[in-house]
Amino acid sequence: MVNEGHKDNEFKILLVDNMIVAEEKDELKVKLKEIFGYSQFRGNQEVVIRNILSGKNTFVIMPTGAGKSLCYQLPAMIKDGLAIVISPLIALMKNQVDQLNAYGINARFLNSTLSKGEITRLKKECVTGAVKLLYVAPESLNKEENIEFLQKVNVSFVAIDEAHCISEWGHDFRPEYRKIKTMIGQLGDMNVIALTATATPKVQLDIQKNLQMEEADVFVSSFNRKNLYYEVRPKKETKKQLIRFLKEHKGKSGIVYCLSRKKVEEIAQLINVNGFKAAPYHAGLDPDVRMKNQDDFLNEETDIIVATIAFGMGIDKPDVRFVIHYDVPKSLEGYYQETGRGGRDGLEGRCLMFYSHNDLSKLEKFNKDKPVQERENARVLLQEMEFYAESPVCRRKQLLHYFGEEYKEENCGSCDNCVHPRERFDGTEFVKMAIEATKQTNERFNITHLVNVIRGTEDEYVKSYGHFDLPIFGKGDQQDADFWKSVIRQTLIYQYLEKDIDNIGVLKISKKGHAFLKKQHPVELARYHDFTTDVEDEESSERAVINSKSYDEKLFEMLKMLRKKVAKEKRLTTLCCISRSFAGRDGYHLPDHER
Repeated sequence: MVNEGHKDNEFKILLVDNMIVAEEKDELKVKLKEIFGYSQFRGNQEVVIRNILSGKNTFVIMPTGAGKSLCYQLPAMIKDGLAIVISPLIALMKNQVDQLNAYGINARFLNSTLSKGEITRLKKECVTGAVKLLYVAPESLNKEENIEFLQKVNVSFVAIDEAHCISEWGHDFRPEYRKIKTMIGQLGDMNVIALTATATPKVQLDIQKNLQMEEADVFVSSFNRKNLYYEVRPKKETKKQLIRFLKEHKGKSGIVYCLSRKKVEEIAQLINVNGFKAAPYHAGLDPDVRMKNQDDFLNEETDIIVATIAFGMGIDKPDVRFVIHYDVPKSLEGYYQETGRGGRDGLEGRCLMFYSHNDLSKLEKFNKDKPVQERENARVLLQEMEFYAESPVCRRKQLLHYFGEEYKEENCGSCDNCVHPRERFDGTEFVKMAIEATKQTNERFNITHLVNVIRGTEDEYVKSYGHFDLPIFGKGDQQDADFWKSVIRQTLIYQYLEKDIDNIGVLKISKKGHAFLKKQHPVELARYHDFTTDVEDEESSERAVINSKSYDEKLFEMLKMLRKKVAKEKRLTTLCCISRSFAGRDGYHLPDHER
């Protein structure tokens, strides 16, 4: 496994053979410059690409905006044959194909939007070798006629984008993704690269097992997006808060996520009435309208896109300055991925979520008709979302912890909890009780059960397991359930407890926790945020101003207008124009190579 920041591991891989690696490195950079216009790779891109070119199965975990797509696009151009890219989103396919075509690369997509005539022509081009990258929806790949067609094609490798869709433990599970290994098997023995931006350790394991890639080389990049500012506000007078926020960021590009199509239309209309340029985007729109709205957003004819959380966007735009969740997402993975669309150019990115318990209740109702196991998984994901929203802990620390990464700084300076820290108190005894409850229940239960044991609540599970006889039972009855949930959650974040990777929701004691029981030391906790009694802060001017401008705004607007003019003359999206404009500058990259 290669981790950014663990240079010794990366160094070992790079020095397998000094002479050969040096030659490959130069050749790769020549190809990178020649095809994409960039002079340097970023993060793990180079070692990942070399791994693919050497014919090895590869598993890439790289955050949104870090350049996953280049990891398979460049090898596709270097290797003989056609690279198949399995992608779940029609919008993402169109966006990436448009960008690759603008680079002069013959990339195409095969999905339900094509007519029979278009499909026939596409298949002929693939068989003759004219197409280098073919984006395929898993549903399309599952069709027998498409498998038969691809068996006639010289396939170089298969890339599985958004690989978290494979996992039933993930936030965006797609049953068709579970069949991918069987589909690939029908095409012959070939290399596979799986890529995802949002995989917890549990999901990572499930992906590898399902694809039978347990021996694949795994490359993990940091999930930390340093330029993003995370904030959660109570959902009170939300429309007023929304318009006030947009006025503070007038002229900037942004995305607003809503729970339903109806809400998308309503909020888009609200935004337009208040003098902004917004367009809706959801699965219920006519495909031509949806495509036009997407293109208008990319070409800066529209500043704001309002989209459904469930449908997703799949839009690669580097200068999205804010991402607003008008409604609560159904999981932290989804939230992280959606906020990751902000600030891909490394500049300002505000991530604002409006939160209320009512949203969680609505999402729970949506899950009631699902199978028992799927419903339980969804419930745990919602619980994680609740903990994140109500937590007093640094939001960056909590997000990174969720994905198995430790953030050592106590104050990131770029989230509401760090800029406006909560009251802190001595939590040593409370942490001890949380660990003891976990120990006395044999490390087999979730947070809800541990809270009931600590508080002395005799529900059916406490009674059935006889946990009312434990020494810890009822020791924490002077504090309410929300207090104890916050304590246990912070105990997790500070790594005295850890999640059981094989049993979702179950908590275990870490080595640090066992050491703490033997020799205690002071632990400071933060007071949890009670959203049931919260009062809206009307003084928006007092909110922290993050990422203050370090450029001439008037000059910047003039450059944007010039860029738009050049893009129209060359019949490119403004995104392509940005890429072309800066591609020749050594050492400069858009922070996202996803094209």
